[in-house]
Amino acid sequence: MKHILKILVNNHPGVMSHVSGLFTRRSYNIDSIAVGVTQDPEISNMVIVVKGDDSVVEQVKRQLLKLPDVIEVEDLAYHDCISRELVLVVVKVEDSNRTEIISICEVFQAKIADLTKTTMTIEFSGNTRQVEHFMEMMQKYGIQEIARTGQIALKYRST
Repeated sequence: MKHILKILVNNHPGVMSHVSGLFTRRSYNIDSIAVGVTQDPEISNMVIVVKGDDSVVEQVKRQLLKLPDVIEVEDLAYHDCISRELVLVVVKVEDSNRTEIISICEVFQAKIADLTKTTMTIEFSGNTRQVEHFMEMMQKYGIQEIARTGQIALKYRST
């Protein structure tokens, strides 16, 4: 089961290394990691997606809280948070499939960021399920390159 860990840390050089080092030492695999500053420039928000059962994730949380620069760790349940990931994908295009690809982009509300005679660079953001579905749709055209940000997430304020 995937878990989304929201980790508030002091915004100091080397903090990401300490956090990722903990995962390395414990042999926990990170699916994705994204870090950005919060509304307080002294604090960064780190979102780490890990696979594991609840007991493994609870152990990870306890270990993270032992690190001096970790302020807070929260395991965000999928149904309790808004999560997004940005993906840039370059697909091969031909005259025969250009309109079809553009139509798919319109359905997904993806943006065409660049276009040449033979390639199209598409920008898409959504939750993990939407990104995976969009990428499945692009597979048949021949993906040439992908860049993904990893997930970011915030807990729902409304209930």
